[in-house]
Amino acid sequence: MDSKHRKRIAMGVRIAHFPAVKTLDDFDFAFPPSLDQRLVQELATSRFVANGENVILFGPPGVGKTHLAIALGRAAVEHGHPVLFVTAASLLGALARAESDGQLHDKLAFFAKPKLLVIAELGYLPLEQRGAHLFFQLVARSYERSSTFVTTNQLVTQWGTVFGDEVLAAAILDRLLHHSHTILIQGDSYRLKQKRKVGLVPKAK
Repeated sequence: MDSKHRKRIAMGVRIAHFPAVKTLDDFDFAFPPSLDQRLVQELATSRFVANGENVILFGPPGVGKTHLAIALGRAAVEHGHPVLFVTAASLLGALARAESDGQLHDKLAFFAKPKLLVIAELGYLPLEQRGAHLFFQLVARSYERSSTFVTTNQLVTQWGTVFGDEVLAAAILDRLLHHSHTILIQGDSYRLKQKRKVGLVPKAK
């Protein structure tokens, strides 16, 4: 039984397409003091996935958003949930190609099928109108059916700029924030902090 369990997890991790191996045990909770560690530990139980709830993780670059997204996604796999990890750029590129090929319905179904869809790096680049509408279609399809985990460097007040449409941004947020957990990480980049330690980057004055 242990062997089957390990094989199932290994298969789930491969299917999820995580870009790296990250766990909560590897995460430095002392680095971002603003992080709600109790909420993170609660999310690691994957009850939010079982309940069809969403997670939105806000924070500037380099504070560990992707690490947490991968770690919590892996925890969901270990709890038996199908998971898929994708960057926002890759997701929207795939949807745009599918729309051009007349296969948008099938591609939306593909991304909506996992119990948990992790979308990383939303907001790093502004979306064209076509991309914003495609993203809305995916969010609307997944609404109250499966869980979506989004990492973003933009606060909700800036999503109108990200999507290029205040009304569309409000409609997306309405669905994502309903039945959701939000995490805000504040602070400087962990990567820059490490480089400052070894003198590769000047220390902030």
